[in-house]
This record gives sequence, C-alpha cells and structure tokens, in this order.
Amino acid sequence: MDIYTTTIAVSIVIYIAIGNYAGRGIKGLDDYYVAGRNAPTMLIVGTLVASVMSSTMFLGEAGFAYASQAGPYVLFPQTATIGYVLGAIFFGRYLRRSRATTVAEFFGKRFNSKRVQATAGITIILALGGYLLAVTQGAAILLSQLTDLGYVQGLIVAWLSYTLFTMYSGSRGVILTDTLMFLLFTIASFAAMIFLVGDFGGWPSVIEGLVAIEEKAELMSWHGIIGPGTDWPTATDYLIWAMVIDVSWMIVYAVSPWQSSRHLMAKNEHVVLRASCIACLAVALLQVMVYGMGGVINLGKADIVPYESATIWASLNMLPELLGALMLAGIMAAVLSSASTFLSLVGFSASNDIGIHKSDDEQKTLRFSRIMMLVIGTLALAAALIFPPNIFWLTTFIATVFASSWGPVGLMSIWNKRITEAAAFWGMLSGLVFNIVPKFFVFIGAIELPSYLNPVVIGAAVSLLVTIAVSYRTRASEEETLYLAKLHVTPPDEIDAKKTKLTLFAPALLVANGLIMPFLLITFYVRPYQSATGTLTPDGSLDWMTGEALLALSWSVVYVSLGLFAINIIRKKYSPS
Repeated sequence: MDIYTTTIAVSIVIYIAIGNYAGRGIKGLDDYYVAGRNAPTMLIVGTLVASVMSSTMFLGEAGFAYASQAGPYVLFPQTATIGYVLGAIFFGRYLRRSRATTVAEFFGKRFNSKRVQATAGITIILALGGYLLAVTQGAAILLSQLTDLGYVQGLIVAWLSYTLFTMYSGSRGVILTDTLMFLLFTIASFAAMIFLVGDFGGWPSVIEGLVAIEEKAELMSWHGIIGPGTDWPTATDYLIWAMVIDVSWMIVYAVSPWQSSRHLMAKNEHVVLRASCIACLAVALLQVMVYGMGGVINLGKADIVPYESATIWASLNMLPELLGALMLAGIMAAVLSSASTFLSLVGFSASNDIGIHKSDDEQKTLRFSRIMMLVIGTLALAAALIFPPNIFWLTTFIATVFASSWGPVGLMSIWNKRITEAAAFWGMLSGLVFNIVPKFFVFIGAIELPSYLNPVVIGAAVSLLVTIAVSYRTRASEEETLYLAKLHVTPPDEIDAKKTKLTLFAPALLVANGLIMPFLLITFYVRPYQSATGTLTPDGSLDWMTGEALLALSWSVVYVSLGLFAINIIRKKYSPS
C-alpha cells in the first residue's frame, strides 16, 4: 500500500478501536443515547464541528468554491454559523433541561404527544437517512480514487468503517471519535492551506494568479461566476440565494437533530454555551480555510472533473506526500464522523421515537437499538448502490428540511405559550411537505422558482402560518403549560460566579474574531484583489464601496454583535444576584 492508503487505513483502525473501547462502558440507554450526559466542552465542540464538516464540506462545497464561487464563499461572514450560538441560547440549554433521550422525544414531552414525537422521528429518519447516503457516497468516491477498490467496494468498506463502532458504542463512541477526527482534519486543513499559499508566493500572488485565469475571471469576486450557464443570472440573484441558504443553515445549526442533540450530552448548561461559541468560531474559520483552498487549487489545475474531487486531486498532486496523506485522512475522518452521527441519530429515532418498540427493559431496548441501527445502515448502503452521487446538491436538498419542518415549531416550543400539540404536529408536517414537494419538482425540471422563493422559504413560511393558525384555534393543555414553565426555571446549580466567568471567555472570542477578521481580509484579500483587477482608486487607496470590501467589514458587524449579545445573556441568566 502507498502512504495515502496506509494513512487512511491506520486512522480507520484507530477509530474502530476507540469506538469499541467506548462501547465496553455502555451500561444503559443514557450511556448509549446521550453519552451519560457528562461530556465536557472539548468533546461537545469536537462532535458539533465533526458532524457538520463532512464530504459536503471537503468535497462538495470545496469543489463548488473551486469551480465558481471561491470569492463569496471566503468573503461572506459565514453567517450560518451564528446559529450555533443563537441555538444554544434560545433552544439548546432548554433542550438539555428536558433530560430527553432524543430531540424528537423532547417534542413528545413538550407537547405531551406521541404523534408529535413520531412525526419528528420520521423527519429525522428521512432527512438524515438521505444525508447518510450522501456522506457514504463521498467516502466511496475518496476510497475509489485513492486505492484499487472500485466504487462499490469503496461503499462497502466505508459503510463497515463507521457502522462497526457506531452500532456498538452509540453516542459515547461517536463523541470520542468525532473529537479525534475534528483535531485531525483541522490540523491537516490548516497545514495544507499554509503550504499551498506559501508555495504560490503568498496571498497577493495567489489572488493575482486566480484573477488571471481567463475562463474563471470572476472566481474571486464577491459574487463569483454568474450569468449564462449558471444558476444565477445576476449578482442580485446570487446574493438572494446565498442569504436564503445562510439563514436556512443558521436554523439548521440551531435546532437540527444532528447539532442540537449534542447539547443533551453536555455536562451542564455552561458547557452548552461555551461549546456553541467555540464551534461557531471553529466552523467559520474552517470553512474559510477549506473554501480558500478550493480556490487556490485552480493555480495547479483549473479544469478538474468532477469538481467534487478537487481537494483529492490537490492532496495527491500539490502537497508533499505526508501532508497530502494527512489531508486525505482528514477528509475521510470528516466523512466518517458525519456518517457515524447520522447513523446513530437515525437508529435512535427508529428505535425510540416512532413507536415500533415498546419495552421497559433497558437491555432489550439497547439490543433493539443496535439492531435498528444495522437495519438503517443497510438500507443506506443499498440506496448508495442504486442512486448516483451528487454530494453538494443532495445535501443542500436534504439538510434544509429541518429549517422549515423544525425551525418555527422548535423555537416556538420554547418561546410561545400558545403553541399547542395540534399546531406542533401540523406545523412540522406542513413544513416538511411544502419544502420537499417544491424541491422535487424543481429537481426534475417541472418548475422553476426565483431565488427568493427557495423551497426552504416556502416550507418555513407555510409551517409558521399553519402553526400560528392552528394555535389560535386550539388551546394548550395544562400539562403543556406546566412543562414549558418548568423549562424556563434555571437550575440552581447552574447559577455560579466561577462557572459564569469561564463561560464568558467563549463569546469574548467571537468579539475578537469580529475585530481581527476584517483586518485580515482587507489586507490579504480585498487590497490584492482590487490591485489585480485595477479597481483601486486613482490615488492607489482602497475603494471601500465594493462588494468585496463591504463583505470583509461585515464580519465585524456579525461577530461583535453576536459576542456582545451572548455575553449579556450569560451574565443575566447565570450570574448570582
């Protein structure tokens, strides 16, 4: 085996060993489902970041940046990531207070309703099952390009890699392996980016070289490549699309099960808040590095097909062997971490939320959960063998389902006393239907929708209207009202001056990011870009009214305000009177 295959193989063996070691400590359902509710900040950060940084990021989105949108993907302030912090403040800490086993079970408890829990569980199975399909295909693509394995063989190996430890160890194994994988792909991505930029003479030279690629002249502009042959006729169309996607993912980060469920494992609410702030910062900076790397790869080869394999090609052809091997192992780690998270959540919902298993015996329920995880994984493998891979658009299609199906109901379940069981049920169902159905017709080419009528917008709007309308026609039960009131009581052991002081450090990092990033982007991106395109002012100073300059400055608005808001909330809710 060559160094690339060996590195990936060794890393996979380590994950399986750690996962199976963690599985030995499983004594009951709390250990299996929520890691004993005792995870520290580092493990929650690791699993939050690792579960979202999958093949979508390193193959799909990095390839998309490589092909056409490197500029906006780097310059936009990664607004979606603020969903981590807002989600922790407005949803996650209350979710942890519920002591639920799954997020769907939380909805069942909140509305005293099995059908609401089952609806949420079915949404998880459909959406995350599809996401599991996408990341499994991403792993197979990687393996088939690096080894002598064919695509089908790669699918089987990838499936076995994450199924073996996830099925046995549950969440306890997932958060340990997630954190290890997070450290690996973060270090590898940072080192690869530093090497590539240095190899091409630094950022000014990189920007100048990318602007000079004739067939991709707009690659590094604030809107990327637009016009005929693309999905965006004008810069305005792209801006609307990007804002809709960002807001959708913001809600996904805030309430989606594969993100918010991590809060159920946290040691306390301070861990929830600290981890969310750090995850927000980590994901934002990782995305800038990975998207920027996607753009730089064009200097090595500007016509890689398919574009999803751009980072793989760069690892094999533009990086030193050892660094390339670590980068590829990091990509595989990102894929497997997401796959293990999705498999565990789908398996948990299938066994716990949709009502097909009823037993008070924990060991029998644990056994059934493992069997269901194997069944769900097998179905995902079968689907991966049938459907052709399209990683970027498949995950964009699937992930935002939660923004419309769960977004309005999830936030209103905490912050609206009038929302009722019937409203939650019909709100979730209508949001799901009015997202998926328009997306399907757009996908098959039966209809075309303008950027501002993205199916996720339609689904979220319908869900919100239905939830409000049904709430006004029904009345919340006494059980629902009492349960909500109980959720809004901060546990006395969370109100602690020492814990709060440490927690405040996390949002302070967001403020620091908001002050530092604009300076870095202006210095190393905007000025070199304006110099290369001849758009500096006549006296050679920066033109502050361009899209590139304004987007660079917007980092300050987003992260300084977010950090100050989080600081204010934490002080009010957790400092002793």
